[in-house]
Amino acid sequence: MSLTDAKLHLRVDFTDDDALISALITAARQAAETITGRQIVTARWKMVLDSFPGPSLMGVPAGSPFTLPGHAILIPKCPVQSVVSIQYQDMAGIWQSMPTSDYVVDLACEPARITPVFGKIWPITLPQIGAVSVTFDTGYGAAASVPEGIKSWIKLRVGSLYAHREEVAALSRGRIETLPFIDGLLDPYKVVLA
Repeated sequence: MSLTDAKLHLRVDFTDDDALISALITAARQAAETITGRQIVTARWKMVLDSFPGPSLMGVPAGSPFTLPGHAILIPKCPVQSVVSIQYQDMAGIWQSMPTSDYVVDLACEPARITPVFGKIWPITLPQIGAVSVTFDTGYGAAASVPEGIKSWIKLRVGSLYAHREEVAALSRGRIETLPFIDGLLDPYKVVLA
């Protein structure tokens, strides 16, 4: 969300609070990303694993229209734009890059999945923590691609943070009222890892 969009939502037409509103936009966006498991602003991430997952010789069951094979790497941030690299430490402790021709990336599902191509297995890694890393780009890219429900939640959160700058807000007769439907705006966008 741009500063202009936030100020329009807040009905603020002066520049005195521009820095504050910009900080609130960032805080609300980060909260939405945390709650949903999505990356709103495009960013590059590195996921570190201790080893490649599952039994390496397991294939995709015949006749199943969709599976989450035990040997698939699931990328927890969505939407994934591309997988940049997969690296691993071999048994000599030397970092190796997997050729892109050795694995398949399915970006159409959420979470995105990566498996070896048919006829290949994941390489043997050094048996220590952090022996595998997957670098990937994720995010919606253009602001127009961000779902309206997420944008609405961010606007409402910025409005709440701007109006109530302290930890609690006392409303009529000292009661604090919550609007439970607000956080429900993010429910359809939550990434569920199986």
